[in-house]
Amino acid sequence: MTTDNTPCTVGKTKFYQGENQTHPLFRIEPGIPCQHAREQASELMGYAQELTVSGLMDENPKLVWAAYYLGALAKALMDDAEAGMKH
Repeated sequence: MTTDNTPCTVGKTKFYQGENQTHPLFRIEPGIPCQHAREQASELMGYAQELTVSGLMDENPKLVWAAYYLGALAKALMDDAEAGMKH
């Protein structure tokens, strides 16, 4: 549970995929403490970086695509946390 002065995610940022990014797959939930959301985004970015290196070294495009999706999810989480900190 958070206190009233703890900045939290606003729950407006969506993760899009599909042609012309017109199909939202996920939305960040409101009420996640921004510090926690940022920590989780950092974890996702670390995994994306490892997948990218592995995919490039092993010439495995599936790993690179997995890294792309994780990076996009991390960005959505960071964007929503940023919006919550400005709110």
